Amino acid sequence: MTKRAVDDASSGATDTFLWDTELKGFGLKVTPKGAKSYVLQYRLGGRRTPTRRYTIGTHGSPWTPDTARRRAHELLTDVRRGIDPINNERDRAVEQAELNFRSYVTQFIERYARREQPRSWHQAERTLITYAVPAFSAKALPQISRRDISRLVELIAEDKEATARYLHACLRKLFRWAVARGDILHSPMSEMPAPAPIAARDRVLSDSELAAIWRAAVKLGFPFGTSFRLLIATGQRREEVGGIAWDEIDWEGATWTIPAARAKNGLGHVVPLSPIAMQELAGLDRGTSGLILSTTGRTPPSGWSKVKRRLDKLVAEELGVSEIKAWRTHDIRRTVATGLQRLGVRFEVTEAILNHVSGARAGVAGIYQRYNWAVEKRVALEAWGDALQRCVDGNGIPATGSTALGIQAIGQ
Repeated sequence: MTKRAVDDASSGATDTFLWDTELKGFGLKVTPKGAKSYVLQYRLGGRRTPTRRYTIGTHGSPWTPDTARRRAHELLTDVRRGIDPINNERDRAVEQAELNFRSYVTQFIERYARREQPRSWHQAERTLITYAVPAFSAKALPQISRRDISRLVELIAEDKEATARYLHACLRKLFRWAVARGDILHSPMSEMPAPAPIAARDRVLSDSELAAIWRAAVKLGFPFGTSFRLLIATGQRREEVGGIAWDEIDWEGATWTIPAARAKNGLGHVVPLSPIAMQELAGLDRGTSGLILSTTGRTPPSGWSKVKRRLDKLVAEELGVSEIKAWRTHDIRRTVATGLQRLGVRFEVTEAILNHVSGARAGVAGIYQRYNWAVEKRVALEAWGDALQRCVDGNGIPATGSTALGIQAIGQ
């Protein structure tokens, strides 16, 4: 069968066939309307079994006589092994529909994570949807290989080691659950080592570094300039700040409510907004819905790593040095926590501001400790805003407790 023979093949009153003279069973079907497609006719189990006809594809890219013939060879190899191409394709279609990775993540969250991980399922869901679904959405669960997972985890680890480690753990649980349900026979992550534990970080930005970041952020423009300033003013997580929405802001009460669905620990969180934080929001075109720090109103800012490299250069210029000591965006959060302690803020209040469930809010203490520290959080964050302004003005953050700011010890 050649291209010329295919081009010359004409239609009739019924389907007509042109059979290849070299590969038995391989042929071309021409419909009465002139449509041409490559087919393979075969038997499973000997001459007494009925013939079956499998359609390889329609004539035209990518199917030519040569590519279709190669595919026919592959299918005949399966036939000799007892694999029926028609049933195999039907099974793949069912597999793709029922075990599609995107829909399987939804099943995993609803049927397993929400029950077994009541405090952290929100984070697991976010992590899987943000990183794994875009990479594997076109595949069914059995089609995802160990190599696929390794490459994804390694790629994320280049910039976010902690996220890569957590994603690995989430995927391992998902595949174990799939094996337990009988949806797959083996987990591709069986005996796959987790990324190395991350060394504990203790980087706290100096007053001069923090002031330089605040000033340099202006030069980044929207949305990242405002994003970094809100990180410093509120001490909240990067993903939470990046996803801040207009309907989460109470302008009269000067509060920002982070819903449970967006909080890392799945616990809703009210953040009092100090004047310096409100000033950042007031400088934007005010809306009523959609994301605040977004150019589209629908998606949060992305490309933080690239912007961070640009910010580092701007900060170095502010400080008059060739480069600054390595730091990460998350170090801002640690710096805010440290600054609050320098101001004399009680540990419990600092934990409440950060929305941590460790320390004073963990275990039995967390069950019975229901006080929300709303007043103390506001006083603390307003004191932090004042200290931040002093820092930007070149005076530094007081290191002798809250009395240096002329206020009562916060939370005492």
